[in-house]
Amino acid sequence: MKSIFALLTIFTLILSGCQAQPAETDPVEDVELYVFAAASLTETFEEIGRLFEAANPGVKVIFTFDSSGTLKTQIEEGATVDVFVSAAQKQINELEAGNAANTAGLDFVLAGSRVNIVENKVTLAVPTGNPTDVQTFADLASDAVSVIALGNADVPVGQYSEELLTNLGIWEQIQPKVTFGSNVKEVTTWVSEGVADCGIVYKTDAFSAGLEVVDEAGPDLLKTPVVYPGAVMKTSQNPTVAQAFLDFLRSAEAQAVLTGVGFSIPE
Repeated sequence: MKSIFALLTIFTLILSGCQAQPAETDPVEDVELYVFAAASLTETFEEIGRLFEAANPGVKVIFTFDSSGTLKTQIEEGATVDVFVSAAQKQINELEAGNAANTAGLDFVLAGSRVNIVENKVTLAVPTGNPTDVQTFADLASDAVSVIALGNADVPVGQYSEELLTNLGIWEQIQPKVTFGSNVKEVTTWVSEGVADCGIVYKTDAFSAGLEVVDEAGPDLLKTPVVYPGAVMKTSQNPTVAQAFLDFLRSAEAQAVLTGVGFSIPE
């Protein structure tokens, strides 16, 4: 009988051990990942977000797209965000502690997470048919051009526009013709609808909107590379998943989406 009792005891312990296993394999609670990204990344990031969700069940990527300056301000004001991808270095510089441009005096960037994601080009785009026959940036000063759409001073594409037009020597001259948009998508829309004779937008936005590009800023006009940095925010509630999303942006799968609309991958 002892032998049978011993066997029953062993069997009971084994069964108890088996019953304890499900507690260790319960599904992980769903994660909502909040990503702030420059407006010029809208179409590509929405597609990349779907790919990331498919590869990471349980993760929902929630995007906010706007001008990088607006997003930076929202982060400083306490917005819920895990990842920030800006259209220029300036905005993330201003969120890093120890940077002279950090007016808030606080550190919002998780150390070691910052990385360059993609590079873009600044172009001169015109409506279908190019009614004013604009061909170069220099033509913006001609009498044939009445309305020029540019991003405002808080928008990276606006900052790039001012730099190249200042280097060309016509920034002040064209001011009476300029209408300023709050982000690059607004500028693109004005050109698409013919509200403006032309506009300065990113190569990728011109591609997405089906606009004709008549000129592209080279290093002689634009000294600042149009590189988009990304970083995990220090306040992230899901820093591991946030870092995984940043890593995914540099994967072959994501890069194929980005280069497909005209972005290039920085070295």
